Amino acid sequence: MTDILHKTHSGACGTHWIEHSSGEEIASYNPADGSELGRVRLATAEDCDQVMKHAVHTFERWRMVPAPKRGEIAREIGDALRQSKDELGELVTLEMGKILAEGKGEVQEMIDIADFGVGLSRQLYGLSMHSERPGHRMYEQWHPLGVVGVISAFNFPVAVWSWNALLAMVCGDTVVWKPSLKTPLTAIAVQHICNRVLAKYGWEGVLNLVIGRDDVVGTRLVNDPRVPLISATGSTRMGRIVAKAVAERLGRSLLELGGNNGLIVMDDADPELVVRAVVFGAVGTAGQRCTSLRRLFLHKNIAAKTMERLIAAYKQIPIGDPMDPKTLMGPLIDTDAVDHMMRGLERIREQGGEVLYGGDRLNGCFVRPALVKANHRMPILKEEIFAPILYLIEFEKLDDAIAWHNDVPQGLSSAIFTDRLAAAENFLSVRGSDCGIANVNIGTSGAEIGGAFGGEKDTGGGRESGSDAWKAYMRRQTVTVNWSGELPLAQGIKFEV
Repeated sequence: MTDILHKTHSGACGTHWIEHSSGEEIASYNPADGSELGRVRLATAEDCDQVMKHAVHTFERWRMVPAPKRGEIAREIGDALRQSKDELGELVTLEMGKILAEGKGEVQEMIDIADFGVGLSRQLYGLSMHSERPGHRMYEQWHPLGVVGVISAFNFPVAVWSWNALLAMVCGDTVVWKPSLKTPLTAIAVQHICNRVLAKYGWEGVLNLVIGRDDVVGTRLVNDPRVPLISATGSTRMGRIVAKAVAERLGRSLLELGGNNGLIVMDDADPELVVRAVVFGAVGTAGQRCTSLRRLFLHKNIAAKTMERLIAAYKQIPIGDPMDPKTLMGPLIDTDAVDHMMRGLERIREQGGEVLYGGDRLNGCFVRPALVKANHRMPILKEEIFAPILYLIEFEKLDDAIAWHNDVPQGLSSAIFTDRLAAAENFLSVRGSDCGIANVNIGTSGAEIGGAFGGEKDTGGGRESGSDAWKAYMRRQTVTVNWSGELPLAQGIKFEV
């Protein structure tokens, strides 16, 4: 691990680390055993301003580099990540607690998005339109936006950063990254890898890192008029604060917030597929994905049998050391998360929910995932408890299930399992799922990077990763060229002087 992580830092201006910051030190802990992994010195306000000035200055030059050339650098970053995939995946697992397969999978997401960025660098297309005026040409083009601020969460400590940063740099932007204080070491490791590639080309200041507290770094980043776009991943509460602050200065915000995801199972669904999808969706990353399955709607004809299957499957889930390849569920991020889950289960019982299995506090940050038989009227179903709690709700009519599914503030990911075309299309129609992601016969988790990722309502409305999400990192310009030698006005207006 020392090859990619060897000292503590508070921030990086491109390839130059700030070595003598006066900021306080914090420790990063392994949630699996509570051991200290390393210590990081946090950035001060002066450090943050130093990094920002460097990012702004670099943008003035970086935006002039042809996009395909920027794509070549993204490709080399992807290659460097490939070379460090195993080590970096292990670090994600050590610091965040997700199982090793998921830790390496997160690094693979960064590699994939780097590859996507390479192709994108030759496809930043504008449109040409026919002008109503003779001798005129009208088209639109896209220009780099500026410095992009990226605020990432602990549950995907590096992948979500890459969705933003690697596309933003291809679009001609520079990036300032504020990672979660719960996972700073993975951020430093990724910055080291990027630094090596950027140093090779002499491009300091394209990708920057600032590790600091919200009231020091976060507040400055969000309120800085030099940052035209803030991309923030986290809770809905956090998103409201960010959105308000950015809107007050008329900036842009790209928000990926809470997800209270639901899955509908019809009585014709393949039971084996259902169980596998549900278990991964609800238990993967110990229920700490924004796309984790929270609410399972079961048709009454198959509800009892499906519950039995799920209980049997949950009893077989290996819980323990996430570095062990046999483990399927590691710890929650910290003991505060465990306490939050236990308080949530108390409220569930108070509202009439029946815990069919699990919900136990084990040692340290480990818990047993919970299956809860619930009524769709329970108020707590409208909240997102960021832990492995799955509500099981029976329904008779698909229209009712869709209505209950949509009756929450969040709108990120959703799914239906059915072999009936009419049921699937109903779920996908304008009166169906109101989420940004809607799946048929696959679960709510595991989105591919080729599609735009994001959700509606309290999820924030942002879109990251694939499709045309790149447009968030650029500014659109409509251009009209008059080569007619005359000056006709639009809409046939006559104005003679």
